[in-house]
Amino acid sequence: MSALEFSSDVGIVAVFVLTFNILLGLLMGVKYNPWRRWPHRRINYFKIHKWTGYVALTLTLLHVVLLLVSTEAKFRVIDALYPLVGPKQPIINTLGAAAMYVLIVVVVTSYYRAAIGHDRWHIIHYGTYLTAALFFVHGIWSDPSLKDHAIDYLDAEKVGIEVCLLIVVAGSYFRWRQALRRRRALGTRKAYGSEPLAPST
Repeated sequence: MSALEFSSDVGIVAVFVLTFNILLGLLMGVKYNPWRRWPHRRINYFKIHKWTGYVALTLTLLHVVLLLVSTEAKFRVIDALYPLVGPKQPIINTLGAAAMYVLIVVVVTSYYRAAIGHDRWHIIHYGTYLTAALFFVHGIWSDPSLKDHAIDYLDAEKVGIEVCLLIVVAGSYFRWRQALRRRRALGTRKAYGSEPLAPST
């Protein structure tokens, strides 16, 4: 296996890990309790969410490093950091680089969230969705061989990324529905609580 092929495989695994990380974040957002619900175990999925973020970033950086050592890719450091000047697929690789930069910001600020403050950190943490979007676009529309071949959307690797995209979209939709229901329920409680009591007879 060449360094270029290994880099491609590592990038796909990074997408899988990031997808799992986002799903854990969505579960945290709806306050899912794995003890009361399935799998009825005490699971610290906050810790898992944190470490999958570190793993996703590590795999992303490894993906770039392998491109730099590949004799086929012939990437310079500047080509990896600023792909618009690179020799291969400059636009789609720039989106990949942007995903890496946003992921770095999200992971680093998560480590220092206590110093940043929860509200500010929470806004920055939404960058995870931007990271995922850029990862998916980069993964689906890039040619792993860097030869500008036509994209085969039914290729096993592409299908894997497309499935991850659908999972994140579906999970985000249900997370949004859950938040909407919670707001409506809170609004209903406030409405009933604000009504004056009927006079006693």
